[in-house]
Amino acid sequence: MPKMKTNSGAKKRFTLTGSGKIKRKHAFKSHILTKKTKKQKRNLTHAGLVDNANVKSVREMLLLR
Repeated sequence: MPKMKTNSGAKKRFTLTGSGKIKRKHAFKSHILTKKTKKQKRNLTHAGLVDNANVKSVREMLLLR
């Protein structure tokens, strides 16, 4: 049986923390920034953690079991 491949998009978007949680960046921060307020852009800067509802599917994409 061949090796499993990690999802290429997922490995670019998620990183693991030291405690094993999955870190993510906010969406809507890459372009069309002129119409967004300073407050909105500032709050999108901070990284967050993947929600518990999505942890299982993200771990499968990253082949973390």
